[in-house]
Amino acid sequence: MSETALSRAALNSSDSQRIKNIQNAIRQKDAELKERFAIFKHQDALGLFFCLFALAGMIATGAAYIADMIPAWLAIIVSCIFASISHEIEHDLIHRLYFKKNAFMHNLMMLLVWIMRPNTVNPWYRRGIHFNHHKVSGTEDDIEERVLGNGMQFGLKRLLISLDGFLSIFLRFFELKNMKDYSFFKFVIKGSPMALTFVVGLYGFFLFHTYDFVAAQYGLFTAYPEWFVSIIEVLNIVAVVWLLPNFLRALCLHNITAVMHYYGDVDSLLKQCQVMNHWALLPIHALCMNFGATHTLHHFVVSQPFYLRQFTAKSVYPVMKENGVRFNDFGSLLRSNRFAKNVKTEEIMKGEMA
Repeated sequence: MSETALSRAALNSSDSQRIKNIQNAIRQKDAELKERFAIFKHQDALGLFFCLFALAGMIATGAAYIADMIPAWLAIIVSCIFASISHEIEHDLIHRLYFKKNAFMHNLMMLLVWIMRPNTVNPWYRRGIHFNHHKVSGTEDDIEERVLGNGMQFGLKRLLISLDGFLSIFLRFFELKNMKDYSFFKFVIKGSPMALTFVVGLYGFFLFHTYDFVAAQYGLFTAYPEWFVSIIEVLNIVAVVWLLPNFLRALCLHNITAVMHYYGDVDSLLKQCQVMNHWALLPIHALCMNFGATHTLHHFVVSQPFYLRQFTAKSVYPVMKENGVRFNDFGSLLRSNRFAKNVKTEEIMKGEMA
């Protein structure tokens, strides 16, 4: 065996041990929590509780806004928080962590979380995309992360596509079409009817109010018919209680996930993600269920429910640091998510064009 091959084998062996160290630390902490708090042993019941809690929270918040009990800005923020819980529930359902042996309950929960956060493809289709993400994380065939901007150079285009996943696939039609198992039209179809309703409603809301504002600034009077005014009144309510909370949720989540996942020079589970738990990210984390601070644990132990990650994260951070996981590497955004810190711009551009 050559010297290079020996070095590579030694490196792989070292990585494997460090990965096991992190996995063992996570599983040990989970076991301790389940031993201390018996409720954590009832995984199906907890999953259903959080699902219904998030749904009830969104409904109650919307009702409070419609009854003029809270202002629009507060309704949007509170509903966004509840919607972010539904995202974590969907993520767990994709890995079949709830009602694995009860197809009815499992699929019912899948439907509910899709209704709560409609600006996505359906969760049954996303299951395949997400499993693919774990297999090829950080590579050109990682559909889930590349759609959100992972690997792109920092600039205006990346900022634009970070606003919405469906806007991204339209603006990057030619860039993304060569990904394995990806089809633009399939992606769009698998978003129907929820995502289609979301896109039409959200951009219809933005277009109308932009036009109405500009027209008012130039003194242009527009006499809208009564039926149209009635539609806009309903759209305004739907926007506050459903569309804008999910737009805000996705904005926070997409930007965090597209920065924390590495791309292009990922050759180990240790290089797939970093932990982003800087205090400056607290407002964003509040609106995406602390995703940047906890999601990396999921890459090491996919069977861990989201609520346990919230309890175990801090205690396993030291083990993660000791074994090579990076923390708060904000510079990755300027390196197009490359793991290597000394990568040059020309190398990044060459890799994007390859």
